[in-house]
Amino acid sequence: MSLDQPASPQPHDLAERVVAAMRQHYSPGYPRAFEVWYAHLSGELPALSMAMNAIIASSNGEVGVADIDTLYDRFIGTERLSRQAERTSLQVLGEIDAMMALVDQTLASSQTYHGRLCQMSDEVPPSADRQRLREWVEALVLSTREEVARKTQLETQLRESAHEIRNLREALESTRAEALTDPLTGLANRRHFEEMLQKAIDQATLRREPFALVMADIDFFKHFNDAHGHLTGDQVLRLVARTMKDKFKDKAVITRFGGEEFAIILPDADVTAGKFGAETVRQALLTRELVKRSTNENLGRITISLGVAVYHRGDTLNSIVERADSALMQAKRDGRNRTVTEEAVLDANKVA
Repeated sequence: MSLDQPASPQPHDLAERVVAAMRQHYSPGYPRAFEVWYAHLSGELPALSMAMNAIIASSNGEVGVADIDTLYDRFIGTERLSRQAERTSLQVLGEIDAMMALVDQTLASSQTYHGRLCQMSDEVPPSADRQRLREWVEALVLSTREEVARKTQLETQLRESAHEIRNLREALESTRAEALTDPLTGLANRRHFEEMLQKAIDQATLRREPFALVMADIDFFKHFNDAHGHLTGDQVLRLVARTMKDKFKDKAVITRFGGEEFAIILPDADVTAGKFGAETVRQALLTRELVKRSTNENLGRITISLGVAVYHRGDTLNSIVERADSALMQAKRDGRNRTVTEEAVLDANKVA
């Protein structure tokens, strides 16, 4: 087995190489996969290529749906959103610069008008000279009208700039939300999960507030995906995500951790509450049957395995994830379709 190394291929044969590589490595044949392989073989994203080669080396050359989704979300999706956010940020800065220029123009205009008034106040003709007095009043009215017209124009321009900045700010917020959301399931993505988990650790350390971390994995997802296709696999992922949303309380952070794996942060939860929440989702899935939309074929029930860990003082992001993941692996070793806590893993290790 040889690794596919990007080597600056010519445009006319790159697409053929992509298709050949996808076949060689049993990669799914949907547009996202093509985009990932194209970026890899073109050498456009060296970090993606390194990650792809690591996957190929560790999986007997097979690159599955979960691998493609992880590479896309980690490298291509993030890169696209970063460019979009940068463009919007530059537009915001441009609008702010324009608004500041308008403010400077308004100040300069006000200073000019003030200077004219001061000069005219020194040149007030005697009341007996009616002709000069009339000319002075006309000049004062004309100058005031000009200033009012300038102020009205500047006010309109400022209002338009403020409106544009509000629109751009909303676009930035939308881009940030998109950057933190898994597009397939609508759940938080791994980047958001890591931010929120670190926040939960910081709050637990400062305020001594407990929280539980649940790691979940869909049982036999790869076999299911191979048998029914990736579109049906996407339907499975959405079903699990929807069930988690239905069963966990609002302040829980529910995440698509990667591929068919999910992570849930449960604030104010000890190990008992964490296991109860995990079991609620697992049992809810057992009551739901998956129907293939294209054929109305009943595909049966989906099961998941779950692992639960709770915050311990001194925990880092990696340490608590590792314990929850170890509990998840124990659930799979024990036969899948079950919830295992970190305490049960410790007990099992003591017996062993």
